[in-house]
Amino acid sequence: MIALPKEETKLMVAVHGWSGIILGLLLYAVVLTGTAAVFAEEIGVWSAGHVTSESAFERPIAGPIQELGAQTPEEYREAVDLFETGDHDLGMFFHRHEMEDGMPVSRGWFYLVGADGTLKERSFGTSEDVFGARNDNAFSTFLVETHVRLHVPDPYGLILTGVLGLAMLVAAISGLLIHRHLFKDIFTLRRGAKPVLLNRDRHSVAGTWSLPFAFVLAFTGSFFSFFGTIGVPIVAMAAFGGDVEALNEAVFGSPGTPDARPAPTAGLDRITADAIDRAGAIPTFATIENFGRADAKVTTYHPPASGDIAPVSLVYNGADGTFENQKPLIGPRPSTGGTLAAVMSPLHFGNFAGIVSKAIWFGLGFAMCYVTYTGLRLWLVRREAGSRSLDWLDRSLVIVGLGLPLALLGSGIAFLLTMPLGTATFWTPAGFLIASAMVIAAGAFWRSAASFAQVLVAMTGVVMVALPPLRLMNGGPGWTTALAAGQWVIVAVDLALVVSGAALLWRLRLPARADAGVAPILQAAE
Repeated sequence: MIALPKEETKLMVAVHGWSGIILGLLLYAVVLTGTAAVFAEEIGVWSAGHVTSESAFERPIAGPIQELGAQTPEEYREAVDLFETGDHDLGMFFHRHEMEDGMPVSRGWFYLVGADGTLKERSFGTSEDVFGARNDNAFSTFLVETHVRLHVPDPYGLILTGVLGLAMLVAAISGLLIHRHLFKDIFTLRRGAKPVLLNRDRHSVAGTWSLPFAFVLAFTGSFFSFFGTIGVPIVAMAAFGGDVEALNEAVFGSPGTPDARPAPTAGLDRITADAIDRAGAIPTFATIENFGRADAKVTTYHPPASGDIAPVSLVYNGADGTFENQKPLIGPRPSTGGTLAAVMSPLHFGNFAGIVSKAIWFGLGFAMCYVTYTGLRLWLVRREAGSRSLDWLDRSLVIVGLGLPLALLGSGIAFLLTMPLGTATFWTPAGFLIASAMVIAAGAFWRSAASFAQVLVAMTGVVMVALPPLRLMNGGPGWTTALAAGQWVIVAVDLALVVSGAALLWRLRLPARADAGVAPILQAAE
């Protein structure tokens, strides 16, 4: 039991309410897109219709890397990034590090090699060009970018999401303090109570159960937002005279004695095979420092091993392919700070235990969306008696809370329709903007927020049910093809969309059965 004096309790209630009201709608948008981004990889496979299940790192890669490396000008062989993109194609980014407007930039040649070893793409640009949205991953990238920075230009987008993370932390702490009977609140759900009391109980139960997750999500999200935008520049200025590149080399590099003698970077196939065996997982990323030199280092990055939460990084000698050591994320030696930094990403995105942890994080994220939405609605209910002055906020809550999922699905429709045409990078965000504009315009003039909420729920259910057939109509693989290729994800996402959409449409029947004691899907705040 948490027993605060009466005045302190009133203060915490005010802090809890206003921290949610001031940034609540933006916080809801970040949490909702983050909930979807948990399954960004799976959504990417489903939306693009990728059916290859063999990783690029399980195939021979040494030949193409050596061949393309020989074609790349020497000044762009300072480092090589290796990663999977498309349908398990191998991306190679031969680049050098430069400073542009006081910030470090990677610039060089990008090559895309298919599963059959053929060169699919060759282009010159920066890391932003290479790792940005592509035609076949525009939808999943859009979801992630919306969550990370709300598509606000850097560094302001990251700062904004960092502030929202702090707002969530304040709401979580104040919410914990105002629960005078914390353990009782976990199980209190008065099903026969009036709608307002029942909604309050639901908000309290969902919020109490998800409190630990809210702490983790808020802290790790703020860490990611402020680390690069504020933390790195301050440390670089204090310890490296403002040289961000020197800081990155000291913190993330693999120190060793420089040796610029030409030497082939050998044994890459042996390195990837050994790394998979040691880490027990396929690399998600690999880098080669000083490609083609005697001091070359190859580092492979893997998801956490079974039973662990920290990702694994392995370092190999690039000249002879021998294993050197397991490298911490930060610094040359293991440290408490390095371990804490390493677990931030798995804790934030919930990918430390595969699909199981992702499913748990998705459920907890959905609970946080529910807590944020119902918290705003309860705040409105307590203040709207006899007054229509807050009708604008009521409408805004409905437009954002129920319109945002529909607009995100609208971007999915735009992606499925335009990916075969090669224009998905433009039309995916455009589809979101068009759907958002339509929702905002309709919501502003609809006769009431409550009736408009019902319309949005109905449209969301219809679109969810329609997305799997639309995917098939636009050339996506059928279930037989997907299962034969081992891509059960495509079937799972199809089923999830159809079942969820059908459930929303079925719930719309409930208001007509209110005389039977079944509560409506939404309680109006009017």
